[in-house]
This record gives sequence, structure tokens and C-alpha cells, in this order.
Amino acid sequence: MKHNIAAAVDHTLLKPGMLASQVAQLCEEANTHGFAAVCVPPLFVKQAKQALEGSHVKVATVIGFPFGYSSIEAKLAETLLAIVDGADELDVVINFTAIKNNDWAFVANEINHLMPVITANKRTIKVIIESGVLTDDEIIKCCEIYGAAGVHFMKTSTGYAEKGASVHAVALMRKHLPAHIQIKASGGIRDAAFAEALMDAGATRLGTSSGIALAQGKASTTQY
Repeated sequence: MKHNIAAAVDHTLLKPGMLASQVAQLCEEANTHGFAAVCVPPLFVKQAKQALEGSHVKVATVIGFPFGYSSIEAKLAETLLAIVDGADELDVVINFTAIKNNDWAFVANEINHLMPVITANKRTIKVIIESGVLTDDEIIKCCEIYGAAGVHFMKTSTGYAEKGASVHAVALMRKHLPAHIQIKASGGIRDAAFAEALMDAGATRLGTSSGIALAQGKASTTQY
């Protein structure tokens, strides 16, 4: 099945040392190609929001990125500041260190602190579970917790782990999530065929820095 890849792309630039000029280019490209969103570090949210004013392109930023083990209070502070700066969507890295230590109470407590702030401000939350380092059972448990919490998206990866998005992980998430919760695949999406396969499995968003190549049906050599 052919999908509208461009409309699913979160045009992403999260490299350390990135420049404001690159953010300006990112926003221009997202607007030109009809991408869903740009995803930038918190420092550049205001700039991206201003650059995209009047367009349909959303501004996303990351919280607790990339390792997810910052405190709940720190993630709350980051979330509030991102909202003040104008972020429409918040890609929040969950504490997968807690998961690996079987501390599911912490995982549930964390999302239950974040959700009221996000819903009260009518923002979109995508929780990044880092599926490449989790077992299938852990992914399923995440689906149960985040499904019950009412998140808007579950997202496969930060792009910083040893393994990014996979068709298997997306299909597993789709099987165990409520139908209204969407899936964002990210990490290593560099060619259109893989993007199509991820969307066939249930992904509705694609986090990638290769959005232009994907929209053109090409392959890219970028890392994310």
C-alpha cells in the first residue's frame, strides 16, 4: 500500500552543536514539502515557532532526551518551558532505566505526573520507549501503561540507541495499544521502502532527518 510519506514526517534535527541557520532551513524544508512537524531541541522551539507561523507544520521538541533517566521534576520543568516557548508536540523519553530495573510503579507515576500538564495545555505527547533495548514483554507492558494513561503517540526510538525503529516493534505496539493511540517510528529510517513498511505495520508518523529523500522515494545516508 502506498502512503503519503511526506504528510507523516517529523522533520528532525537533534544533533549537538547544530546551528540556528540549520533550524531555519529545516523549517523552510518542512513547509515546502508539507511535512507534519519539525522536531528540534528545546533551545530552538521559539525560533521554529516563529518561522512556521501561519503554516500547518507543528513544532515538536524533546523532553528528557536522549536517555530518559532525568527526574520526574526535571521532565515536568522541561515540559512547562517547552509549552511556554510554543511547542505543539512533546516527544518525551521515558525512564527505560526504571523499566530495566522492573520499577513499573515509577514508570506509571512519571506519566501520571506529565499527562495533566500536557492535556491542560492541549498539547500532544509522544512517549519514546526505546523499543530496540526492550523485550517484547516490556514493550507490551509499556503499551498497557501508556494506553491507560491516554498518551497520543508511542514512539519507537530516540535514534541514539544501538537499534532504532523496526517493523516488528511497530506491529507489536499496534497490536497492544488502543486504536486511538498512534505510533511514531523513528531511528534509522533512511529509505522509502522501509518507511512504507513501517506505515503498513501501523506507524502514522516518521521521525527522520531523511524526510526529503523519503518523500522523493529515494534513500539517504543520514544517521537518524
